Amino acid sequence: MALIDEDENPINHTPAQKTTCKITTLEHEIFSPNDLISKVEHTLKLSTEYALASVHSDGHWCGELKSNVTITAEYIFLRQALGLDLDADRDAYCHYILSEQNPDGSWGLAPEYPGDVSTTTEAYLALKMLGTRRDSPAMQRAQKFVIDAGGVAAVRVFTRIFLATFGLFPWDAIPQLPVELILLPSRLPISIYRFASWARGTIAPLLIICHHKPVYALPNGRSAENTYLDELWQDATNKNVPYGPSLWKLFSEVDITGLSFSILDKLIYQLNGLRSIPLVRTYARRRCIEWILERQEETGDWAGIFPPMHASVYAFALEGYQISDPPIRLGLQALENFAWKDSIGKRIQPCVSPVWDTALMSIGLCDAMPTDQQTIDKAIRWIRDHQLLESRGDWRVYRPRLSPGGFSFEYENTWYPDVDDTAAVILAQVKHDPQNITSNSVTKAAAWILGMQNHDGGWAAFDVENDKLFLNKIPFSDMDSLCDTSCPDITGRILEAFGLMLKLAPAKSQNGTLLYAKLRAACNRGINYLVENQEPNGAWFGRWGCNYVYGTSHALCGLSYFIKDNVQVHYLVQPALQWLKSKQNPDGGWGESLLSYQYVGKQEQKSTFAQTAWALMGLLAHLPHTDDSIIRGIKYLVSSQKSEDRPGASWPETVYTGTGFPNHFYLGYDYYRHYFPMMALGRFLRSSRCISE
Repeated sequence: MALIDEDENPINHTPAQKTTCKITTLEHEIFSPNDLISKVEHTLKLSTEYALASVHSDGHWCGELKSNVTITAEYIFLRQALGLDLDADRDAYCHYILSEQNPDGSWGLAPEYPGDVSTTTEAYLALKMLGTRRDSPAMQRAQKFVIDAGGVAAVRVFTRIFLATFGLFPWDAIPQLPVELILLPSRLPISIYRFASWARGTIAPLLIICHHKPVYALPNGRSAENTYLDELWQDATNKNVPYGPSLWKLFSEVDITGLSFSILDKLIYQLNGLRSIPLVRTYARRRCIEWILERQEETGDWAGIFPPMHASVYAFALEGYQISDPPIRLGLQALENFAWKDSIGKRIQPCVSPVWDTALMSIGLCDAMPTDQQTIDKAIRWIRDHQLLESRGDWRVYRPRLSPGGFSFEYENTWYPDVDDTAAVILAQVKHDPQNITSNSVTKAAAWILGMQNHDGGWAAFDVENDKLFLNKIPFSDMDSLCDTSCPDITGRILEAFGLMLKLAPAKSQNGTLLYAKLRAACNRGINYLVENQEPNGAWFGRWGCNYVYGTSHALCGLSYFIKDNVQVHYLVQPALQWLKSKQNPDGGWGESLLSYQYVGKQEQKSTFAQTAWALMGLLAHLPHTDDSIIRGIKYLVSSQKSEDRPGASWPETVYTGTGFPNHFYLGYDYYRHYFPMMALGRFLRSSRCISE
């Protein structure tokens, strides 16, 4: 969704836009500490001006959230399937998809990431649907890449399903997803609620899709054995290829869980997908549609993310709903609201991030210490208006007595508040005004986070005790993303939020004493979680940002509030600091490749501004601002700032540093390049002033 200024004009800004830039190089410049502080002050002034020029008229921020081309391709598939217009935006879609193609003809999961056969296949099909000639150079290069990578037979299960809906892959080559799954009680080891929120919201409509096994028309017509994509097959005469390891291989590897699920999958297949009991199947379909409909927002969104929204529109259409009926009409409009269109073309975002961006931009401005507080006042009011205070949401299934108080990531998502967002909102409110520590907004948010702590002492993103990792052995799961487990980065941010609250705690009332006692006990358990999950080299894994720099930074920022009171914290911090220092690049910055999720420790990545800021914040939480690594990192940020086509200045960045599913889906937050450097520079400046005073 493009930003809109007060005159209702789009404000589209992405790192890839052409801008007039002025660069100040400090790399080889020698100057006094006072000169550096002066330059930091000037850099923060320009970045503050940029932030203020980017804010919406109602006080919030929302930058573009980028992903790979599959999101846009799958939206094109949906419009083709439902017979919706593709002509109006045909050129814009093609321009965007082609702009993302790698020189070898592939499309990857992120910029500067190796080509991916599933992503490339989906991009190719979308372009062909839009009328791109098969003999064009771009399509020829893509075809060669797919064939060399194993052809269509090598694509992931999700891509198989999308192809099957057009007769391009046999439905018999899709794992069984019986709709009766929706009927399993939440107390069982397997039920819809044992899956992570994002998987749950997507699987429910997929149950309906896989029941109907639709075959939609392509430009060459409708056929259960369509040849429209045969040029991408290594062997187009045999498309019924297995979607997982053989039973013998699973047996020889002693993979009992995988073997059990595979046997169950084959048994369900032999039972015709459990269709032999029509009364149960009819009831399950009705219950599934009710479950999906119950979770649709008034605006048409489902869970605030593309996959459930996309699949749910299919599900309602297959169950007989018309395009004009509210579930589909609103769902399509919600998907279109994710569109971002500019000179690069038209693409669909996987999600929108207004609460996240507003909370983190507010923290950045607070750290930068601007004199004008009105913008932050307005932003905090906007955030507070989005607190979820009704007893609604899947989190209540396993925490029925917990009072609400969380915040979601998006504009419209009342069912799935985000623990990480909620912690960030606490930090934004308390940093802006320490008196907010006793506000209803902060105390309700803190109490909700307390109730979402896992037994291992850590916190996850949306769910609690969602750690049944055996579910990833289900044949449907080839992305290892069916669970929402505790992670160090979220745990670190919560320790930071709770630590700040404990530090600023006023004279306590009886109720306050109970809250703060709970906070301290939860933090002790959180510290124990970090003890158990620190890597041998001193770093921490980053689940939602890339990767060890992200996890280590957040852990260090949280632990800084407890180092005086907890002996074991000192032994956690020292190796983490040493690890961060060892990963600094010669230019003074830090960078970590997305491939670090695949190849642990792979560090061949040029410096990025977000990752440099994360590293600096981790170091500044424990070291003096005069530390050599910190000085070099600050110089890197100051020297890299550039002016753009608006007031102030920012840091241009094209690589992705956000993570959706490690190894499978990555995110590019446009504002990460801006508010994280603001935080780092602001904390450096604050530290320098404390020393000088």
